[in-house]
Amino acid sequence: MRTIGRHAEAVAALLAPVTARLTPGTAERSCLEARSTVDLAAEARAGTRRRLGTRVVAPIALPAFDNSQMDGFAVRAADAGQDLAVGAPIPAGHVPGPLAAGTAAPIMTGARIPDGADAVFPVERTDVGAFPAALEIDRVRVPDDVRTGDFVRAAGSDLARGGVVAEAGAPVTPALLGALAASGIDRVDVVRPLRVLVVSTGSELVGVDAHAAGIGDANGIALTAALAEVGVAARTVVVPDDETAFLRGVTDAVGDWADLVLTTGGISAGAYEVVRQALGPRGLAVTPVAMQPGGPQALGTVSFGDRVVPVVAFPGNPVSALVSFEVFLRPVLAPLAGLPAERPVQVLPAADASTSPAAKHQVRRGRVEDGRVHLVGGPGSHLLAHLAAATHLVHVPVGTATVEPGDPLTVWSL
Repeated sequence: MRTIGRHAEAVAALLAPVTARLTPGTAERSCLEARSTVDLAAEARAGTRRRLGTRVVAPIALPAFDNSQMDGFAVRAADAGQDLAVGAPIPAGHVPGPLAAGTAAPIMTGARIPDGADAVFPVERTDVGAFPAALEIDRVRVPDDVRTGDFVRAAGSDLARGGVVAEAGAPVTPALLGALAASGIDRVDVVRPLRVLVVSTGSELVGVDAHAAGIGDANGIALTAALAEVGVAARTVVVPDDETAFLRGVTDAVGDWADLVLTTGGISAGAYEVVRQALGPRGLAVTPVAMQPGGPQALGTVSFGDRVVPVVAFPGNPVSALVSFEVFLRPVLAPLAGLPAERPVQVLPAADASTSPAAKHQVRRGRVEDGRVHLVGGPGSHLLAHLAAATHLVHVPVGTATVEPGDPLTVWSL
């Protein structure tokens, strides 16, 4: 059996050509074949995890003009300590005329600083203390300590005109979308997401065979959601345990769309292991891993019609499939979306006693409470509801047969 580390390296190597095409280069290479132009508002609504395909330069300064940081009065700092006449108010969105000598102009947060003014003092420092009542006064005293630049957001203080909003490859975060919108940009190039065809195998699955036992396709739904969390687009197909039907269904679904095929089931030692039987002669290598759950694993480069596509094959039990995703595939895919390759990791004491096969790395499900690791459910690979109730994956390394309360365990936060 392979170690977890060795198989993880093999998965990363298999996918390296694909991930390289979807990773912007440092010299504006930006993998042109993998870019698409998207509408900023649509991208914000979609909530997908994307990366910029090209460097974005600000067409205007941010902010575009000097504006007020406070509701208050725009004044000349040289008039500190003076009683001034109150001029016309300046609401946000208004382009004011120059500030007349000997006057203070009521100004609202975000409003443009008039020519001649170089400071703002808050309305709270007037005798009235607030707007709109302060609009009714005829004169106002400028506090003695007002200095040039007080409560003024200078033009370009966030970003100068021509400055880089973000480099190619930057994650398209809510803050970046806001900065792009503030810069007057409504469309942007992004690196298109990795496209994965998720193949669920088994004649027992609902919809595959009229005489099926009626099991729902948990793997297709769960892995599609897991892929979406790391910015990957997924399509699903369910195929029966028949080589001809399997190859036809997967080849049609791959088409010119899929970058990667991810299968679940059909790679163990049974009599109807359709993935192993259909794809083994075409380049898929079955490589068992010393891990529980998730021991059966396979990978390789396979031809589907006129396409040559990498294939990663997971076991069919749903917990095995999701644990396999976390251990082998998520660390490769998450960086494409600008996310950390690793889940948050802690080493915490066990709250429970348990056993583990000493020759395998066991991955249990658990919750962290009171600084200790509480196991959720047993080690079985079918206990999907227990995984749904867990907040952490709990790792029991090779060579450990028993865990006692207080023993240190490595946990990954989900």
